[in-house]
Amino acid sequence: MVNFRKMEEKSEHYYDYCRNKDCENDCDNDCKVPAYYVGKNGMMAKDVIYEFDLSYNVGTCVSYCLRSKRKHKDGGIQDLKKAIAHLRFEIEQLENSK
Repeated sequence: MVNFRKMEEKSEHYYDYCRNKDCENDCDNDCKVPAYYVGKNGMMAKDVIYEFDLSYNVGTCVSYCLRSKRKHKDGGIQDLKKAIAHLRFEIEQLENSK
């Protein structure tokens, strides 16, 4: 059984989907995606996540790692900490499902 933390208790690494609504425009073809979401070859983290069929937490971890140095001016520390948090969430979920 998955141990969902109390839903009202949110980690500092919790992702608020609505936070980027102004940028994503509900993912229509006219998306305005921030530059840090797009790699040098035009590939986006979501493409990698899809191709590898990753779970939510592992996919989120990968996306934070891929954009870590491009999004903030802290050298990637903030996003790497978020990635670690999502790996912990995944491990907790896997351990609780046994």
